[in-house]
Amino acid sequence: MGVFSIFSKDKKDKLDEGLEKTKRSVFSKLSKAVIGKSKVDEEVLDNLEEVLVTSDVGVQTTIKIIERIEDRVARDKYLGTEELNQILKEEIVSLLQENNTEDYKDFSLAGSPKPYVIMVVGVNGVGKTTTIGKLAYQFKKAGKKVVLGAADTFRAAAVDQLSIWSERVGVPIVRHAMGTDPASVAYDTLASAKADGADVVIIDTAGRLHNKVNLMNELSKIRRVMQKIIPEAPQEILLILDASTGQNAIEQARQFTAATEVNALALTKLDGTAKGGVVIGISDQFKIPVKYIGIGEKMQDLQVFNRVEFVDSLFTEE
Repeated sequence: MGVFSIFSKDKKDKLDEGLEKTKRSVFSKLSKAVIGKSKVDEEVLDNLEEVLVTSDVGVQTTIKIIERIEDRVARDKYLGTEELNQILKEEIVSLLQENNTEDYKDFSLAGSPKPYVIMVVGVNGVGKTTTIGKLAYQFKKAGKKVVLGAADTFRAAAVDQLSIWSERVGVPIVRHAMGTDPASVAYDTLASAKADGADVVIIDTAGRLHNKVNLMNELSKIRRVMQKIIPEAPQEILLILDASTGQNAIEQARQFTAATEVNALALTKLDGTAKGGVVIGISDQFKIPVKYIGIGEKMQDLQVFNRVEFVDSLFTEE
């Protein structure tokens, strides 16, 4: 049992449910990888490599995992295929723990400055605005005073959608007319939040990626303007990625981390995809903490990510 048995049953059940499609895909492939084999040998490892790559873990991360298991086989001499799931869990968790990133326990923001400013980035269509709404709900549920800033002023739909979420959750929003300078929205949001004693500020930004130079300039300007109100803002630049896009999510992460100083990640739509392995690849490759995962459509279906819990769920057969 050990470390894999410490999580609340409700949270684990919801995670298992959200990862169901990925779990079914992984176990279908794993069972074929070890069929007729009692021992983890070279053929099993070759098959396992294919399982991980086709589960969107990514080639680089897969190679690291396979090398670790090869070392384990060499050290332990005889490893049965029935032990493979446990070995996978242990080696993947060990790999991710070497990223020098911490898991977040809840939405309490314990020890964080006030207001804690989150600037949200990501391309259109990844679930950015919805994730902001769910974040606002979770922070409010944790007793925090939240303010939203609608700085994606290039899309009326983005501002309107965020306004709907502010009403649904019951938190204030700062919004300006379409085409307004996004930095001015961010400035006014922080000024309002500071005056009202808010705990958390969440700023939405435009999701354009067709011109990285323009994107970088825009995000840099928003940050500079916010720092006139709160010098250390934003404490968090949260990149939203759609897990269902698999390797494309990794490419988006690569482009956004080049454009701005992303220091937290959120993976959405895990419940609707068999590509949940991409969370492992992204966490490993970018050394940026995956902070939140979306595993359903309800407001409470945004969870704080815990690597041990996630890997345990992914490689534990029902």
